Amino acid sequence: MAIITNKHNVTHYTWGNNCDGWPLAETPGLSVKQENMPAGTREQLHYHKTAQQYFYILKGTATFYCENDEFIVSAQTGILINAGTQHYVANQSNTTLEFLVISQPSTQNDRMNV
Repeated sequence: MAIITNKHNVTHYTWGNNCDGWPLAETPGLSVKQENMPAGTREQLHYHKTAQQYFYILKGTATFYCENDEFIVSAQTGILINAGTQHYVANQSNTTLEFLVISQPSTQNDRMNV
């Protein structure tokens, strides 16, 4: 079976400080979400016990904090974050940040806030 999805035909959710998300694919082994972060927002420092995550920036520039390192990731570029790595993403720009976050396995019940 094949399912075609986009942010217009899946359930919208909000997270953080007025951030938006759309679950494009969600199975126990894989999660694919499209998310938007308004200018000047960030998420809380956290890690995932078992899930690795790949963030692919569609539009804008993201700042990732991973352990003690800072990474600037621009559009059409991605970053892989291994399970167990403390991290968060921030939008320090003055425009909306749009990205895909692909998690394997799914992050459901796997997030540990620090």
